[in-house]
Amino acid sequence: MIISPVRDEAALIEKTLQSVVAQTVRPVEWVIVDDGSKDNTAAIVQRYADQYPFIRLVRMQDRGFRKLGGGVIAAFKFGLSQSITTNHEFVAKLDGDMSFGPRYLEIMLKAFEADPKLAAVSGKVFRPEGNGFIEEFCIDEHVAGQFKLYRWTAFQEIGGFIEEVLWDGIDVHSARMLGWHTKSFDAPQARLIHHRLMGSSDKNVYRGRLRLGRGIYFMGYHPLYALASSIFRMRERPFVIGGVLIIVGYIKAAAQGVARYNNPAFIHYLQDWQMAELKTHFRKLLPW
Repeated sequence: MIISPVRDEAALIEKTLQSVVAQTVRPVEWVIVDDGSKDNTAAIVQRYADQYPFIRLVRMQDRGFRKLGGGVIAAFKFGLSQSITTNHEFVAKLDGDMSFGPRYLEIMLKAFEADPKLAAVSGKVFRPEGNGFIEEFCIDEHVAGQFKLYRWTAFQEIGGFIEEVLWDGIDVHSARMLGWHTKSFDAPQARLIHHRLMGSSDKNVYRGRLRLGRGIYFMGYHPLYALASSIFRMRERPFVIGGVLIIVGYIKAAAQGVARYNNPAFIHYLQDWQMAELKTHFRKLLPW
């Protein structure tokens, strides 16, 4: 089963619709949640739903604005509650600005078959730029939030997604903390094409980077890892300033006393993992 929270995606959602209906393995049910669109999104989806019975359009009451993170997951949970499918084996959250090849789901399901402890999986994400594609960086242990496919038993064990900006980081580390595996991998026939610059769906990308900084503070990032991550992100658009805004958002959240994720065991696990990662990368830089 796939659930897609969408809002004002008329310009891009047909790419996603065409990608799913072309799959060699189609979902049993695809619930598309119109989260208060003001454009033609719902009409486009309904046209496909009329042709393909596995597609269902449901509508949420318009809250009047695009609520990043928490709003997306609230819409996802609403879609899940509207599902008519029982005995789920897999569940996925899919954005309405993506496209991918016809064997994508087939390849992801084979990854699950190969590893019974695999909780969640995705391909790598690429963004069209110029005459080619730019990869949106995602470590191999992480899973792309744009199309996140979960084993249902693992999804239930972590308690589902939380309604916060960095839900797609908290879920992965929660699963790994419980002994599950998570991964993203690059395969030519399993690449995800993201037709919008990451973090730019609300106003602009600069606001998105500040929001990311606030999000990693909430999630529980260690200050050193937050700094290293911000420096690394300076290589991405918007170059340099994007990374600076992330660390500004983090520091501002700390200064304002923003509440952190209320799970001390999770934050302890996360920071231990982050420091181990930093030590590993630091050793690689040493000349001896």
